[in-house]
Amino acid sequence: MEKIVILGSTGSIGCNVLKVIRLHKEKYKIFALSANENVDLLTEQCKEFEPKFAIALNKNANHELKKNLLTFNANTIVLEDEESLDFLASDKEVTTVISAIVGAAGLKPTMAAARSGKKILLANKETLVMAGALFVKAVNESNATLIPIDSEHNAILQVLPHGKKLDYKLNGIRKILLTASGGPFRNFSKEDLQYIKPKDALKHPNWVMGRKITIDSATMMNKGLEVIEASWLFDIPATDIEVIIHPQSIIHSLVEYVDGSTLAQLGNPDMRTPIAYALSHPKRIESGVSGLDLIKIKSLDFEAPDYDKFPCLGLAYKAIDMGGNAPTILNAANEIAVDAFLSESIGFNQIAELIKFCLNTIKSEALDSIETVLKVDKFTRQHAVTWIEQHKLTL
Repeated sequence: MEKIVILGSTGSIGCNVLKVIRLHKEKYKIFALSANENVDLLTEQCKEFEPKFAIALNKNANHELKKNLLTFNANTIVLEDEESLDFLASDKEVTTVISAIVGAAGLKPTMAAARSGKKILLANKETLVMAGALFVKAVNESNATLIPIDSEHNAILQVLPHGKKLDYKLNGIRKILLTASGGPFRNFSKEDLQYIKPKDALKHPNWVMGRKITIDSATMMNKGLEVIEASWLFDIPATDIEVIIHPQSIIHSLVEYVDGSTLAQLGNPDMRTPIAYALSHPKRIESGVSGLDLIKIKSLDFEAPDYDKFPCLGLAYKAIDMGGNAPTILNAANEIAVDAFLSESIGFNQIAELIKFCLNTIKSEALDSIETVLKVDKFTRQHAVTWIEQHKLTL
């Protein structure tokens, strides 16, 4: 029985993981759950799955969690501080760590899991974006297992030959094609985008996701981050990764081989499918997701992305080409920009403007440690906040 830690159990990914595990309780045991502040949902999860440990990173929520679990006479131990995530991710009893925390906060515990040689089911793309070289090195040195949960990268894994490294040269791959829905504003003009409000951007046409990822999808930064992530996961240069708009989100990604074959993974847009495959890889288990009704779908559409209308995608390609600390800068600036947009401090089009400013004005440097990564992340956030103060909207 695999003992599992879920970092971010109350988010969209974490909840879907528990839906799959609920179908296979004889295979998987929850060792620990973590969340930020959704104490009511975390309490219910602890009641049902009875983890050995739990923690809410928000101090008030964690205090409330303790009171709730005492009321239910639960045996779950509530931990105290953020460093506990590193402890949980590297505990000797743990087999599998599911990294589903959104943003830079997931970096340190995911690195701890890598250094401890765990099976890592990665949904936190920021770990690879911020510290790709350091993370991949840690995975290789500890002989950890790295399996992506993102539907696009999981799709690529599903159409690769089994039993080989995630290495495009060994697998005879010519290029990877990442599909993107195009988000809710695919048919908007660039001029129309300046009037977008957060409530509009939070309505994704196909997927139910957290607020930050939904905004990233609307700006297409999510796809840009996935390009960087794919480059590290499959050891393939970004120049051999192509983004294609596919509004139906039925084909989750494709791999073109050197013999001219192109293999695609199709499925309903439901995160339980890649989660189930990641949990059981290279085997398959029931996910609770129904099969495709191709007759009902009838047709699949494709188009090229508009880099002028959605400049965040191009900025991601620029960052990986720059190398060094540029992807870390890109990620930190984007997180600050998304927060500012959600609070209506800046407009939708200003998200890309802020990211471009940070990439162009922060000094380039190599990343030789996680401490350096975190230093760059912190400086970029401060730099971005200063820009926002000078460019914020007047309401």
